[in-house]
Amino acid sequence: MMEMTLISILGFAAAFCTTVSFVPQAIRIIKTKHTKDISLAMYSLFNIGILLWLLYGIVIVSWPMILANAVTLLLTLIILYLKIRYK
Repeated sequence: MMEMTLISILGFAAAFCTTVSFVPQAIRIIKTKHTKDISLAMYSLFNIGILLWLLYGIVIVSWPMILANAVTLLLTLIILYLKIRYK
């Protein structure tokens, strides 16, 4: 049981770091409305990948994976939307 707790903490810590890393980019785009240097293809493929990871997390009932990918998908969809809007 102790191992699962440490594994969950590790998963949540990793999820927090990778998810929060998109916040500065989203804030910067919202403030500057500048998306020239962001790749539409990369964010499109990335969103598909995050959606698939989210579905995978749901299937295996991994809460760190579900929460991280749900929030990351929201943030990266905002960035993708703004990329298209401010093109």
